[in-house]
Amino acid sequence: MWRLKIATGVDGPYLYSTNNYVGRQIWEFDPEAGTAEERAEVEAARQHFYDHRHRVKPSHDLLWRMQFLREKQFKQTVPLVRVEDGEEITYDKASTVLRRAVHFFSALQASDGHWPAESSGNLFFLPPLVMCVYITGHLSTVFPAEHRKEILRYIYNHQNKDGGWGLHIEGHSTMFCTVLSYICMRILGEGPDGGLHNACSRARKWILDHGGVTYTPSWGKTWLSILGIFDWSGCNPMPPEFWILPSFLPMHPAKMWCYCRLTYMPMSYLYGKRFVGPITPLIQQLREELHTQPYDTICWRKVRHLCAKEDLYYPHPLVQDLIWDSLYIFTETFLNRWPFNKLREKALQVTMKHIHYEDENSRYITIGNVEKVLCMLACWVEDPDGDSFKKHLARIPDYLWVAEDGMKMQGFGSQQWDTALVIQGLLASNMTEEIAPVLARGHDFIKKSQVKENPSGDFRSMHRHISKGSWTFSDQDHGWQVSDCTAEGLKCCLLFSMMPPEIVGEKMEPERLYDAVNVLLYLQSKNGGMPAWERAGAPDWLEVLNPTEFFADIVVEHEYVECTSSAINALVVFRKLYPGHRKKEIEEFISNAVQYLEDTQMPDGSWYGNWGVCFTYGLWFALKGLVAAGKTYSNCAAMRKGVAFLLRAQLQDGGWGESYLSCPTKKYVPLEGNRSNLVQTAWAMMGLIHAGQAERDPTPLHRAAKLLINSQMEDGDYPQQEITGVYMRNCMLHYGANRNTYPLWAMAEYCSRVSLPSKGL
Repeated sequence: MWRLKIATGVDGPYLYSTNNYVGRQIWEFDPEAGTAEERAEVEAARQHFYDHRHRVKPSHDLLWRMQFLREKQFKQTVPLVRVEDGEEITYDKASTVLRRAVHFFSALQASDGHWPAESSGNLFFLPPLVMCVYITGHLSTVFPAEHRKEILRYIYNHQNKDGGWGLHIEGHSTMFCTVLSYICMRILGEGPDGGLHNACSRARKWILDHGGVTYTPSWGKTWLSILGIFDWSGCNPMPPEFWILPSFLPMHPAKMWCYCRLTYMPMSYLYGKRFVGPITPLIQQLREELHTQPYDTICWRKVRHLCAKEDLYYPHPLVQDLIWDSLYIFTETFLNRWPFNKLREKALQVTMKHIHYEDENSRYITIGNVEKVLCMLACWVEDPDGDSFKKHLARIPDYLWVAEDGMKMQGFGSQQWDTALVIQGLLASNMTEEIAPVLARGHDFIKKSQVKENPSGDFRSMHRHISKGSWTFSDQDHGWQVSDCTAEGLKCCLLFSMMPPEIVGEKMEPERLYDAVNVLLYLQSKNGGMPAWERAGAPDWLEVLNPTEFFADIVVEHEYVECTSSAINALVVFRKLYPGHRKKEIEEFISNAVQYLEDTQMPDGSWYGNWGVCFTYGLWFALKGLVAAGKTYSNCAAMRKGVAFLLRAQLQDGGWGESYLSCPTKKYVPLEGNRSNLVQTAWAMMGLIHAGQAERDPTPLHRAAKLLINSQMEDGDYPQQEITGVYMRNCMLHYGANRNTYPLWAMAEYCSRVSLPSKGL
């Protein structure tokens, strides 16, 4: 059986940690683990997912939950309640539902204080890792038989009915992910017509029916060139000379969004090397299987701009194609010939220096999974027997996750983010005495997860920013500061500092709180908004150079409503407790941040959510940010418009339900059939509570609460529904903790801030 291991690791030559692996979560397969009954329970969960895979596409993340609940011998002792039609909601019923949710989710806390959960759902995450270890000869050691079995299970479970795979698990089929999944199946041992229910032949038909692999987008072309199924001359240039450009130029690495920068850094190294893996018999077969004409007859220069319409979210403007064509025809010709090839050699050395720097400062986790695989391969290309590649191998388990739908690759983990939000929900429940050990462990985890140092050396010359005092999205070893994670971590520590230390542990030292405040003040943009990772400031016109086809707004850093709201909330609490510390700067920060929220409201009263689906998520954050800053329904037109939007969007059953399609279209799209989603219902409910809806007309809140009450399951869990996370407009993410965190938090706010009993509903 698979077992989740927490905070596990032993320092050695290739693996090390900054805080004794707190927050680390890795899966191990133990053939001896589990009773016959436990194994049967796992198989039943797998079968249930498969049978319903086209109805509910995210996993219920059951394997680790089963393990934890067994280990803690959890049994729900608080009775189940329901609210019938025409019945009023009493405080007793509402608080009972809350207590059940709190008891259940508290039992799922890990020993180091965080809440584990899946954070995945993109179908281009794992296949490149399989390709990388295939190329480097480590396939069998990194992915033994049980790993391969679970990877294939995941691929089969998320194949669409038409034979393809989407960019994410709920998306329509795309060339990029269908090609990657097909190659992954073949590398893992499936034949051309193999796979569950003819998965390979169905996938290949989809690929060929849509033009063949020459229509894969640029990232796909890069990986196919690395494998030897494509030719580098069919790719647009990614010159490593970019990394030695003078800083005064408008397009410079320091001005790029960090994820874009750190993706194209190793890509440009591999491109500059024109690296191609071993041409094995399998690669030769794939050349025959995936192209619509013989490999040797393809005119590669003519396929550089091809992209299947299913993949095309961001069509490249003509000016960009002209730039690529000019680089392709003129620059590349010179840079590969003497004496200009000396410049290329220098550029490759500088690029590799940056790769090593980023690897070391993230303990070889890197900023994310796309970058992880590319940097790992670049290290192997530089030195197959080098320590850098071995250190990368040691951190692969940090990215793998196993659920009833199979093995997948995480974005990088959401340990700190999830824990900070769960803690706030638990604190809002006013059940401190009942869950004191849970709160103390959570507090300890958050304190231990704060980043204690800036990146090493002259970090600014490496295009990095301050990180001391910040929190990451996952764990301290990751090392990358995130503004909203920093704000939520700071807020938790401030709330705990007002509680008895004998219950929740010693409060954080003021100097460390000051460090967190410093990060937030440092990151704010001139328009008052907050970026996520690094200071924004590069001109927006650089987005015209976006080299991808399926992402938008990835070239430079931008500001976000959610990050701005989180920072307001944290700094308001900090100002109350430490009124003398940087008072004027904090007041100006809050004032400018509020102005940003008001300026970015949509004409219909909504706010676009960048990290959750979508306008419902943005509204929750915007409204609580405005309220924290002192705005009210009566004195803030933006709040009134936001409330009106939420009330218009409420469904007949009392809930809210928004499709992920809102994110790419930037227009509110209800779920098909006007279904409600419990996570989004909780977001909307809390937004209305923050905005004072209980004082004006509590009926919409009671209707929403009734839905949450009647949806709770026997053990205190909530059912998994549609995907609710997103990034970069077009990519959805499944956050496995969302279905518990937000309904629990919403019921906590409801019980403490809405007068009960309700009228009959």
